[in-house]
Amino acid sequence: MVRMDLTSALRQLPPDPRVLVSGNHATPWHTLGLVDAGLDSYRLWALNGQRGLPDREGVVLETSFVGPGMRRSPRLSYVPSRLSLVPLLLGTAQVPDLVVVHTTRPRGGKVSLGIEVNVLPAAIDAVRRRGGLVVAQVNDRLPWTFGDAEVDLDLIDVLVEADEPLPVPAHAPIDETAARIGALVAERVPDGATLQAGIGAVPDATMHGLVDRRGLRVWTEMFSDSVLALEKAGALDRSTPLAASFLFGSEELMEWVDGNERVRMMRTEIANDPARISANPSMVSVNTALQVDLFGQANASRISARIHSGFGGQTDFVVGALHSPGGQALIALRSWHPRADVSTIVPMVEEPVTSFQMSAVVTEQGVAEMFGRDQTAQATNLIEHAAHPDVRDELREEGVELGLLPGLG
Repeated sequence: MVRMDLTSALRQLPPDPRVLVSGNHATPWHTLGLVDAGLDSYRLWALNGQRGLPDREGVVLETSFVGPGMRRSPRLSYVPSRLSLVPLLLGTAQVPDLVVVHTTRPRGGKVSLGIEVNVLPAAIDAVRRRGGLVVAQVNDRLPWTFGDAEVDLDLIDVLVEADEPLPVPAHAPIDETAARIGALVAERVPDGATLQAGIGAVPDATMHGLVDRRGLRVWTEMFSDSVLALEKAGALDRSTPLAASFLFGSEELMEWVDGNERVRMMRTEIANDPARISANPSMVSVNTALQVDLFGQANASRISARIHSGFGGQTDFVVGALHSPGGQALIALRSWHPRADVSTIVPMVEEPVTSFQMSAVVTEQGVAEMFGRDQTAQATNLIEHAAHPDVRDELREEGVELGLLPGLG
């Protein structure tokens, strides 16, 4: 295959093209800067775009999951979609003209997408069907990962060499509240369970509480150093691959996953397929929310009607976990929002709902069992076991007004 240079590739694009770029923590910043300099106007599609994305007149920021590099931009175009359906979206309503990915150096006729697979294989499929172009930034610092991360070199039109350091997560100390929530979640995880692992103080605290478990499996959108800690503790089932769609972590984590055939990277259509999630034994899905109301509805997407993030994979994993034999879908959050200085357990969410019908809601106050309870028991459990004591009387009064609780007499 004869490859072209980036300048020639950009000249072939239609007016106002849609450019899809690796998102999360794998953005090829050098190449994206060249693309931005070479196009007066375009639509930039990125999943969970980080700070530093071009945000200027002439650029429309498109996504189905808003990251900090897009949040509050006047040029944001948010398209609601479950993450499992974003590949369908990219193949129909939002087909890209140019896909820009971050890869390893070629090896044996392939490159690896390294730490970010996600929707990229679907985007490459869609852009090739359209007759568009694929650009890869080659970075020797990217780890070689397997599974759907491996891409045939023949699918790439332009190679741009640019080594960049990979971002690492800021250390999030586990405070007393996070430790309490993590401990309560960990108590519910049996030996042999399958984990949806995330990043942050509560997930880290949860993982810390699982080091004595054995035979744990991982099927998740992403994982970080907390999974490596479980590996070191002997808690993971070493006969089962660790399945993920993207990674974010320390240099030590990158060294561990580099060439590690136990780590299998999956495209979103597989990772977030509720049917495939449900096939995992004792699937434990741990997600968070901004609010949970007395109806058991969770808002994890919007603040004052403004989009903050999106559905992401929460809806996919909640459904998948509930259908897994012995599975649980847990919403873990602080009972009091420290910045907004408000209760996170509310009478009724006023924002669009992200998900509902979870197994239980876990805060530092305790565990509110939800699944299988009638609406009165659900509301009572949330008030008595998850809500902050300062708002329980108010929630009881609101529960009566909403018809969820019997009158106070």
